[in-house]
Amino acid sequence: MTSVVRWVEVHRLAVAGREAGIARDAGGRAGWVWLARSRFADVARLAGLTLTLGEDARALYQLGWSKTATGDPAAALAAYEQALRLYRAAGDRGNEAATLSNIGEVYRGLGEPQRALEYFGQALPVLREVGARAGEAVTRYNVAMIHRAQGELDRAVAELEQVVELDRRVGHPDLQSDTEMLHRVRQELASSDSGSGPR
Repeated sequence: MTSVVRWVEVHRLAVAGREAGIARDAGGRAGWVWLARSRFADVARLAGLTLTLGEDARALYQLGWSKTATGDPAAALAAYEQALRLYRAAGDRGNEAATLSNIGEVYRGLGEPQRALEYFGQALPVLREVGARAGEAVTRYNVAMIHRAQGELDRAVAELEQVVELDRRVGHPDLQSDTEMLHRVRQELASSDSGSGPR
């Protein structure tokens, strides 16, 4: 029996026996594996069962992620907001930052760039505080793409320069693609600057 199958079985028994701590641990472990395998409906079901035993930030976070992936942004935001409240109450700054960034991404997907920037802006100082350089790089990249879409190419370049530097520091697997994006946006900026000058 694989470890995920075991965790799911332990979770089932813990839910049936109303053992919240065991259910949260086993469900959370299985949830992370399933998220990585894009088994979003299974994650949502597992998190929902865990939440029948009371609030749990990790189950809510995983539920938010799965709802985002399955195209239900309203449910994702509701789950993420509850997870955020619990992470803040527990003083869990790392997961607070991750949740803020994910809320920002949901708003970006909804076509609400200003709301997205608000949440990304809240996430960035916390990511720096906890030393989550890879998370900071991803969040800055998302900020850069909003600025690019809004035609604020100079701001996009400034963010992407920081992304590439962070990628280098942590050996991020997106270093090459982020560097290529930086060059592309620099070219877009140069083209827009040359097109707006005197004739």
